Amino acid sequence: MKLEIINKYLPVPKKSKDSEFWCSEVIEEIRRMATLGKPLRIFRKGLRKYRILDRLSFQDKSEKVIDDFDPKEVEDVDLDLEIAYGAIIVNTPVYFSDMSFGALNGNPNIALAAIADEFGAITGIGEGGLHPEVAKFRRIFVQWASARFGIDINVLMKGIGITIKIGQGAKPGIGGHLPGSKVTEIISMTRRIPPGTDALSPAPHHDIYSIEDLGQRIEALKVATGKPVFVKVAATNYIPYIVSGIARMGADGVIIDGHGAGTGATPIVVRDSLGIPLELAVASADKILRREGLREGFTIIASGRITSADDAAKLFALGADMVSFGTATLIAMGCIMCHTCNLGKCPAGLASRLSDGSRIVDLDFAIQRVRNFMKAFSYELKLILKELGLKRLKDLIGRRDLLTGRNIDEEVAELLGVKVLDPTNLPTKLNGDLWQKRMQYIRKLSEEGDVIVVGMGSDAPPEVESPKRIIDWLRIDGAQVTRPSVDPYREFLDLSTILANMRLSISAPLIIRPTSTLLRYVNELAVVAHMLNILLDLSDVDVLPKRHLNHVMTSSEVGGIRVIKYSDKIVMSEKPIYVKIPSSLDMAKHVSEYVKSGISGIIIDETLSESSDDIEVTLVEIDRLLRRIKARYYIDLIIHTEKIRGADDIVKLIGIGADVVEVSKIIELSLGDLSKIKSREEIIEKVAYTISALKREIALIAGAAGVYSFYSTFPGCKELLRSLDMDIKLRKFLEVKLAGSW
Repeated sequence: MKLEIINKYLPVPKKSKDSEFWCSEVIEEIRRMATLGKPLRIFRKGLRKYRILDRLSFQDKSEKVIDDFDPKEVEDVDLDLEIAYGAIIVNTPVYFSDMSFGALNGNPNIALAAIADEFGAITGIGEGGLHPEVAKFRRIFVQWASARFGIDINVLMKGIGITIKIGQGAKPGIGGHLPGSKVTEIISMTRRIPPGTDALSPAPHHDIYSIEDLGQRIEALKVATGKPVFVKVAATNYIPYIVSGIARMGADGVIIDGHGAGTGATPIVVRDSLGIPLELAVASADKILRREGLREGFTIIASGRITSADDAAKLFALGADMVSFGTATLIAMGCIMCHTCNLGKCPAGLASRLSDGSRIVDLDFAIQRVRNFMKAFSYELKLILKELGLKRLKDLIGRRDLLTGRNIDEEVAELLGVKVLDPTNLPTKLNGDLWQKRMQYIRKLSEEGDVIVVGMGSDAPPEVESPKRIIDWLRIDGAQVTRPSVDPYREFLDLSTILANMRLSISAPLIIRPTSTLLRYVNELAVVAHMLNILLDLSDVDVLPKRHLNHVMTSSEVGGIRVIKYSDKIVMSEKPIYVKIPSSLDMAKHVSEYVKSGISGIIIDETLSESSDDIEVTLVEIDRLLRRIKARYYIDLIIHTEKIRGADDIVKLIGIGADVVEVSKIIELSLGDLSKIKSREEIIEKVAYTISALKREIALIAGAAGVYSFYSTFPGCKELLRSLDMDIKLRKFLEVKLAGSW
């Protein structure tokens, strides 16, 4: 069978701005730019209520539609830059993102390399080795990634520069992944690995475990090749320190990849919960470099979720020298954002598996569409500069004084360095369906029993999906350079949790409490709890299982732990006693009394009262009180809530103080239509698969955060978390730093 050549745009499925960052409106506009080759409008009004970049605008400038554009209008506007100490002249301030040959099927890589040469931009080759046709072009940066697939001194000498990849925004703290199904013969030759083998990169470089190690690699690559060296990192908690360290170690520049950026294959739980927004990272990196006297001659490239010249202009004003386009160029070539790049069946022929019978985008079509998109982008950027009264792009870089913000609090404004016209805080959380967007993910947990991998960018809250709980405003750290990540695919991570004052050990910080739907499956749940060594709370259940009671919590002396309600008198027994309370700040005041009575733990139950306080608030307050009276070490905190949607929620709650978190609603939804389940064994299998998958995903997050032993590090370690744009009072109450701060 021959390859099917795609030389036209496919219909775009309906994608709302609340369900997809790259929504139908954005895709259609990029397509128009890629078809017409001219700007459509400038100073766009932001689409998304919760994206900080969309709440920034240039002073006194409103959206303007471009009807009859004449290129002569902007002939006197200069986009030229000198980067890497003047070693490279850039005529268009764009770095095409590092997308590998393998993740893409070749023609998109060639198209980007050709356009980079044509426009005086730069293209990265990704970590898949060098495509022989791409090697014919000049303006390429060769990537030095952790696995070094297909890289030797001959490849390093190609192009004009080198990028050391430490991290990427779609999956901070873990390595690249090309599924074995996409490693066909030609890909295996380029990457120098056997066909059909998963190309799974180590999380850290195994010769870079400190900033000094990174400095040695930078110097070695410069000496060996004589070329400038950039370092690519994800936007994470310590980005100001990381970037200043990179500059001190002699790198010529940094590529900062914001969270939610695209990739060919990423675990959904990492994509949606790790890293911080690009705009906060760029602003803080630029400010610290200037403060430390390291900014001159050092290039900042902003990458991730950049859709237009308007996005780019704001990032330039915040301190970036260049921007990086990845997803936008794929959309220009025909991507319809179906998030299945990892499967190798891309309908647009961009990320399809390169083999007989597959689809591949027409090279001439791809080149022409990216050429037009770049023309439109360049003209639009020049129009913005002219409207701002500037003749050169250099005059916009770092000009925060030209920006204003709306619905941004003073702490975020101070970090960005912008004026605020309307400091009104956005609501912390909204009501809405928690489960609609998670159903497919939850069903896959029960089917695969492993980490769920998807393609392309995130649609998680708060920027895309509206936040509905406080934890939707929290992000988890991804370790890199200053604290190397742990490779969860190759290294053992200990998730065991010690409870009841050292009397009980469970394999992971998970507990099941039967929902009304699960009450008839108590025996099956007991089997899974025993088999996987996790907790089962049956304190509100009349009928108990006949076996496997060691890890069962009951309201009697039967089982491993006895649970009493807050209204009951506490009478000590041989069994560890946990007291169950509503999620209430008023109840938190009684914590010291419970401690004096000799209990071993507190269960904070969000379902006990309809008017309860947010469980995050109650948890933080109780954790703080226990630490104040020096009782936290031997009093466990268990969370009962039906609002946990995945491993990321579990880790966030543990990060702000919990020891164990309930996952009952996930279990219930993973079973699907119970009328179709035919046997007891099928129930046990589905529940066991779901719990196993959650454990794997928790381990993945822990490894990405650089944590070997989960229980000894994560509970109450708020330093591993950052808040995105939370109400100031709430942020201070939770004691979680603002993303991008230092």
